[in-house]
Amino acid sequence: MMRIGLFLLIGLIVLSCSTEEPNLVVNGQIRGLKKGTLYLERQQDTSWIPIDSMIINGESEFVLQAALTEPEVMMLRLDVANTKPQRLRFFGAQGMTTVNTSLKRFFYDAKITGSQQQELLNEFNSMIGQFNEKNLELIKSQLESANDSVKIQLIQKNLDQLMKRKYLYAINFAITNKSSQVAPYIALNEVFDANVKYLDTIYNSLPDSIAGSKYGTKLNSYIKELKKQGNNE
Repeated sequence: MMRIGLFLLIGLIVLSCSTEEPNLVVNGQIRGLKKGTLYLERQQDTSWIPIDSMIINGESEFVLQAALTEPEVMMLRLDVANTKPQRLRFFGAQGMTTVNTSLKRFFYDAKITGSQQQELLNEFNSMIGQFNEKNLELIKSQLESANDSVKIQLIQKNLDQLMKRKYLYAINFAITNKSSQVAPYIALNEVFDANVKYLDTIYNSLPDSIAGSKYGTKLNSYIKELKKQGNNE
């Protein structure tokens, strides 16, 4: 019995030593939500793993927590009966992040405040949204001009130019904000299929602290893999 008790005590000590104290608090409100489960998830390889959750029943406010070693993109996943899960990404960091949105437009109504990284991501997403809206307008015009080959070609030229401007904006934004984890994250998620020389330019602009971060390390590995495959152009 004494031996079993000792093993249990050791197990409790190990568990307590390995448990990290939460340093990120995510709170907010989902307007219109009466009942559901909200998950806070972290990416592990290609999967998203729940690290905290809250059952919501009657109250639309929520509070979730996580332990972070560095700023990283996390996800809120909302599960409501008889509907598809809704997801929302944000850049988490130590401190408080507030997410206010609605059940009806979980993604589009989201107002996220908190980390400096998130503020930069908000700025970036706002401009990318404008590019995407213009892209949709041009595609609509192209479809409406089905019988006018000259106009279709002109619209396609405008679409190609718009895409180039969108990529250049993302690349320049990453380089301008090279001292933030947002820079390598944008390179990996927004311009991953750009010419590898642009990815190299972004990576080489990063200070050591960002180059050695989660997304800086991933970007370096990704560039090396592209070059290994012969994608040097």
